Amino acid sequence: MCGIAGFFNPYRDYKTEETKWLGILSGMNHAQKQRGPDDEGTYLSPICGLAHVRLEIIDLVTGHQPLVKAWQGRECAIVFNGEIYNMDELKAELLLEGVKFQTTSDTEVILEGYMLHGRDYIKKLNGIFAIALWDSASEELFLFRDRLGIKPLFYTMTGETLVFSSEIKGLFAYPGVEPVLDRDGLCEIFALGPAKSYGKGVFKDVLEVLPGQCITFDRTSCTEDFYWKLESHPHEDSFEKTVEKTAWLVEDAVKKQMLSDIPISTFLSGGVDSSLVTAICAKELKKQGKVLNTFSFDFTDNNKYFKSNSFQPSQDRPFVEQMVQFAGTNHRFLECSNQDQLDCLFKAVDARDLPCMADVESSMLYFCSQVKEYNKVTLTGECADEIFGGYPWFHSEEAFRTDAFPWSMSMQPRQALLDESVIHELHMEDYARAAYEKTIHETPLLAGDTPEEKRRREIAYLNLRWFMVTLLDRMDRTSMYNGLEARVPLADHRIVEYIFSVPWEMKCPDGIVKGLLRHAGEGLLPKEILWRRKSPYPKTYDPTYEKLLGDQLKEVLADANAPVRTLLDTKKVHAFLNSPSDYGKPWYGQLMAGPQMLAYMLQVNYWLEKYKIRII
Repeated sequence: MCGIAGFFNPYRDYKTEETKWLGILSGMNHAQKQRGPDDEGTYLSPICGLAHVRLEIIDLVTGHQPLVKAWQGRECAIVFNGEIYNMDELKAELLLEGVKFQTTSDTEVILEGYMLHGRDYIKKLNGIFAIALWDSASEELFLFRDRLGIKPLFYTMTGETLVFSSEIKGLFAYPGVEPVLDRDGLCEIFALGPAKSYGKGVFKDVLEVLPGQCITFDRTSCTEDFYWKLESHPHEDSFEKTVEKTAWLVEDAVKKQMLSDIPISTFLSGGVDSSLVTAICAKELKKQGKVLNTFSFDFTDNNKYFKSNSFQPSQDRPFVEQMVQFAGTNHRFLECSNQDQLDCLFKAVDARDLPCMADVESSMLYFCSQVKEYNKVTLTGECADEIFGGYPWFHSEEAFRTDAFPWSMSMQPRQALLDESVIHELHMEDYARAAYEKTIHETPLLAGDTPEEKRRREIAYLNLRWFMVTLLDRMDRTSMYNGLEARVPLADHRIVEYIFSVPWEMKCPDGIVKGLLRHAGEGLLPKEILWRRKSPYPKTYDPTYEKLLGDQLKEVLADANAPVRTLLDTKKVHAFLNSPSDYGKPWYGQLMAGPQMLAYMLQVNYWLEKYKIRII
């Protein structure tokens, strides 16, 4: 994994001040160096500059970027963040077409494929990627993003110059691009956050290449189109055939994503998703005489303070221990203290460039820093709940009948600490409703859908476009901040394409949550784990942590210069701090309840201050 950046302006000649512009490219690299601590490079043509920082996973010796190829007077250059999991098959095809490779990298496969077949070659890639590709012959710059938006790519226009970067902070390293927040940006933070509208970067004029999108810039125009969009198709397979295909897709995706020139590991929670990934990886490595490293996460003294609720019915450790024995992995139990997750609240903002999922994100960032001490590549069980219908709101009558984001149905808890003038000015309900309805209108439906199946499809599509992307962003930023590559095999686009069209009675047979995935895992896992009731990512229930948050927020409000003071109602905050916490009624997703609201506001304050954001 890596970080990419660059700029394009058809009315400049960057070569006339080459030292200056190479210095700016180096500055953009420096801004996101944590994404690629192992190597860096730059490329400059008269109207285009590319920059790259590298985390070495594949082709450790010759994988330097930007990669430049010249043939018959045509020069092409590429910077690439991601992994192409079907690289071997694609390379074999290109070899038959006469291509001579100088490296063993997937980057060269992409560039050679483009030079031979054009930009539609992107459709052949199975992987996760953000790509910038410059073609000197046509004087075109292409920006590509993978089908599900697993790898980030932001851009903005400053005058006639396009500036792009893997992370928002890279944009701010370009002269004249400043962090500005308007009313829409405030609504993104308070009405939708920690989610954000797809295609938007929250900051004014900062945009994001959409999943499955290609944007082409040339001397006269900017063209946006999609090389992939999710579609609904009639599902004609029997349940038995559906289980068989699902099992094959899952196993093939995991095996493909084991591609690495260095040892891999997995996150193991003891739930069905991470356990399936772990079982397949462990089995494959055993064939090579190797033992898989696995890691599980919890919080210090959580066995003492844990409170079972409808979202989190049981602790993970007993199931992890059973899975470790079953798969024969080399396992490490990692724990995060109250102080660690408080300290990492602000590192998580540095990583995301935005307020994020509070301690749900900060603790993941901490755990990734610990995993990196042992492995630089890990596979996770992320995204199964969004794809196979694992969350409570897939099964809730209230969510089914409410025209709102099912993980955040009420605006009231989001406004609990805000000043009334802010609430009055922002029109948060209207903003959230417009964002929700936009996605509803885009949902790929079938003409024969019943009203019930139509709503099922809408909820599934909302999850793929919003909730899953929030978690993918969390996984990308927290891992890459620590120089760790975290892969998500269950988000293979082939799985998403197939499962989206599977009717609900097959996804959830006999009312069993994620029943299709469980049936597909028969024979791979112990029964107790395969059919275990869902339990999400853990969080702390230690009241000491909430007190730490409350004390820190009081300190912030006591500071006359704290930027968040203009947005919060001090009386509301103190009343909130004195009221009992309700861990069972989150305001976002399953885990973000009372304490996470305090943590989120601390993140907002830090973000406004650290990035010196101007609110207009």
